[in-house]
Amino acid sequence: MSDDRKKGSPKDTHYAKLRRAFRDQKAGAPVHRPRPPIIPGEPAADGLVRLYGLHTVHAAIDNPRRRIRRMLVTRNALERLGIADPAALPFEVELVEPRDIDRITGSDAVHQGALIEAEPLKPKPLSALGDTSLVVVLDHVTDPHNVGAVLRSAVAFGAGALVTTSRHSPTESGVLAKSASGALEHIDLIEVKNLAAALEELHEAGFQTIGLDSEGPAELEQSFSGERIALVLGAEGKGLRQKTRETVTTLARLDMPGAIRSLNVSNAAAVALYAARRFLATRF
Repeated sequence: MSDDRKKGSPKDTHYAKLRRAFRDQKAGAPVHRPRPPIIPGEPAADGLVRLYGLHTVHAAIDNPRRRIRRMLVTRNALERLGIADPAALPFEVELVEPRDIDRITGSDAVHQGALIEAEPLKPKPLSALGDTSLVVVLDHVTDPHNVGAVLRSAVAFGAGALVTTSRHSPTESGVLAKSASGALEHIDLIEVKNLAAALEELHEAGFQTIGLDSEGPAELEQSFSGERIALVLGAEGKGLRQKTRETVTTLARLDMPGAIRSLNVSNAAAVALYAARRFLATRF
């Protein structure tokens, strides 16, 4: 295939559009002006959260623990969700246009034509952990995008719970749920007041608690032992707090031979979960 038939890169396409716009402007053609962004509207009523996006909404509808009050959805999204008879759903469904949802979420939110208003899921106490062999513990990770991405990886690799503190952790929101891409509905959310005390309780339950630290003395893969693992990750920049570092069973690092020595917390969680799941698979 000759070079002139190859598809241009996104950058090439962008500059081509600019050139066309400039030529049109010189020729006296009307100039296309993008629509101004729409800012988010009023927040949801007290006791409710707004969740949006096809995966998020689909998972929420399928979750028997989720109490949904109403749904705003476009005809196209309704079809993509596989809902043939919206009247059969046990909550109010309103058919709308995409711009109607934009006025609620703001035009920057990728809602894909589907939004629900629902009661937030109630976090569980650590005593409700159950018999899972793998959990993720977050130490003051506050960015909802990161927490949502960690949730997605945790569900993908079969973790049974995400443990966070009641303070310095994001509440359930549309941003968190969209980043989790439906994972919020498939994992136990456990909330604790004192993280150090919760780690001690995990030790008593037979967990090896491994704190991820870029300067950890051992490589993660060489640190695993036992049959239950809790991966503990700290906030961007700050990392694990000192008390957390002193309480975990082990401090370990990801082996990264490249020039960059640390990863975004959600990426580090995904790598660590993969390694932990492979180790646990050899124990059974």
